Amino acid sequence: MASISVSGDATPVRRMPWYRHLYAQVLVAIVLGALIGYFWPDTGASLKPLGDGFIKLVKMVIAPIIFLTVVTGIAGMGELRSVGRVAAKAFGYFLFFSTLALIIGLIVGEVIQPGASMHIDPATLDSGAIAHYATEAHNQSITGFVLNIIPTTLLSGLTEGSILQVLFVAILFGIALALIGEQGRPVLTVLESATAAIFRLVHILMKAAPIGAFGAIAFTIGKYGIGSLVGLAALVGTFYLTALLFVILVLGTVARLAGFSIFSLLAYLKAELLLVLGTSSSEAALPALMEKMEEAGCSRSVVGLVVPTGYSFNLDGTNIYMTLASLFIAQATGIHLSLGEELLLLAVAMLSSKGAAGVTGAGFITLAATLSVVPSLPVAGMALILGVDRFMSECRSLTNFVGNAVACVVVARWENALDRDRLRLALARKTASANE
Repeated sequence: MASISVSGDATPVRRMPWYRHLYAQVLVAIVLGALIGYFWPDTGASLKPLGDGFIKLVKMVIAPIIFLTVVTGIAGMGELRSVGRVAAKAFGYFLFFSTLALIIGLIVGEVIQPGASMHIDPATLDSGAIAHYATEAHNQSITGFVLNIIPTTLLSGLTEGSILQVLFVAILFGIALALIGEQGRPVLTVLESATAAIFRLVHILMKAAPIGAFGAIAFTIGKYGIGSLVGLAALVGTFYLTALLFVILVLGTVARLAGFSIFSLLAYLKAELLLVLGTSSSEAALPALMEKMEEAGCSRSVVGLVVPTGYSFNLDGTNIYMTLASLFIAQATGIHLSLGEELLLLAVAMLSSKGAAGVTGAGFITLAATLSVVPSLPVAGMALILGVDRFMSECRSLTNFVGNAVACVVVARWENALDRDRLRLALARKTASANE
């Protein structure tokens, strides 16, 4: 069969050979990288620059993509009250589901008790191994976080790689451009052309995705080894299962209420999900996610506001990890947490997950920040999970990524800024392609 057609669209869609699909190339690269890391660990560990280089390539274009998308989206809205309305709905969504993720991690940790059988003496823990993360966590504060959103200069936000600084400048510039009306039309036209060019650049960079995934997964397996999973299999398994159930049951229910299937969305984003899996970085797929959300019928203004802010404020996977890992450390060291301490854990985790947004190793740093304010929990207990944190970072990133994709569609629907026909056709095409 040379072509397929989707119901409602008479145009035939020609099938590409499987090896030309990005998701297939990334999947093959992940398998090859894992094999090299397992059988030749030294070689695998030496391939780290391949993964690091690819992530740097992607991060190179994240700032201009966010700036251009947000500015053109806001300037094209016309009605500036819409910006505040979209932001309010997005943050309401983020707050609710971030809190829900924290609660689910806490409940699962209490029910399964993954650390109860370890019986670790806190005095024997190596605090030196986590000193760097504890220091980074100590340097994080709500005041510092808010002040860091404001860049030193108008352009420094675009050069320093802070997503929130770029978003801040882009919102202000977009509002200013909208306020000057016809005077700003030539500038808006130039920025729209630049947006098309930058997304074409992303397509070019994505051709290197299999190389990046290959190097990153080879390094992970070669450096840490599959064997490091065995001793802490209960924690790793519990976390993966909890994250999977959160995506299927919680986000799946949200998706169903919004009129689409979570499984169709996963099929639509399969290449990006594999890229996140291979690189352990959801930022690696941020440009592609923004483009695909637009292709699926979400308006540019909603995509530009929801997706970048979601990367800092809608961290479902990270939140599940923080409460679950905190309880694991408490159980492994024989420390009983009272209800008040668990509620304090929830409150602090909610704040610290925002304070460390955008920081390298944010999942581990937010955990350190959370533990440091619950007196009975030893921060040194993080040494217990240091060896497997890299394996859990993939799951954190995947869950965060899916959560932001769902949030984008939902907020667009709330705003009546979702083309449902385009969404249906986009998801149908990818689902058909996945089932070939």
